[in-house]
Amino acid sequence: MITLLKKEINQFFNTVIGYFVVCMFLLINGLILWLFSTRYNILDNGYASLETYFAFAPWVFVIFVPAITMRMFSEEIRMGTLELLITKPLTEMQIILAKYFASVIVVLASLIPTLIYFYSVFILGYPAGNIDTGGTWGSFIGLFFLASVYTAIGIFTSSLTTNQIVAMILSAILCLVFYLGFDALASLPVFSSKESLVASFGINEHYKSISRGVLDSRDIIYFAGVTSIFLFFTRTVLQSRKW
Repeated sequence: MITLLKKEINQFFNTVIGYFVVCMFLLINGLILWLFSTRYNILDNGYASLETYFAFAPWVFVIFVPAITMRMFSEEIRMGTLELLITKPLTEMQIILAKYFASVIVVLASLIPTLIYFYSVFILGYPAGNIDTGGTWGSFIGLFFLASVYTAIGIFTSSLTTNQIVAMILSAILCLVFYLGFDALASLPVFSSKESLVASFGINEHYKSISRGVLDSRDIIYFAGVTSIFLFFTRTVLQSRKW
């Protein structure tokens, strides 16, 4: 399993596309936060806060994470190497976890450079250090959990098709549904008495909760649960190929 994990990471960074995806992610973040004159621009807001970054980052991840995961199983199926991989002394779940954790590591490697935003705002604050450190770290943790769920969704959609672009589009749609879909449902009059319950099925509700700087066990269980469900779905898809 470790060998497969390393192989997947190496394959991603052995291609120009891999570096291009990561560089585009960092470039888009940098332009929106520091250059473009939008409501997300930190300098224009005049506050020592990264709230604007954590507000738009989930939207960037909707494209970025599926771009990482789209080839994980789609390429194996298209090339006919999945059957060969399954014959290795690895279970379906070990194969899935190797690809999942490889994708998560790539996402984490891309997220780490954004810590410079925290350092920059920390220094630019008046006085220096005038920033909600607890809330900021909580938001970074929440963003990582959100990306982990997106990754599980991307791994699942990649197992459904041989076309990487189709896998990416399906993943982006599902990520959006889980991020804001339940909030939209909760706002409907028919769910007025169950608004908080319906919203709790969505990622956004738990992402905002962790972003307050408090690690609630309910939020952690939610992210772990949704991730596990999609990894289980992926296993079911792989097993169905034997039927």
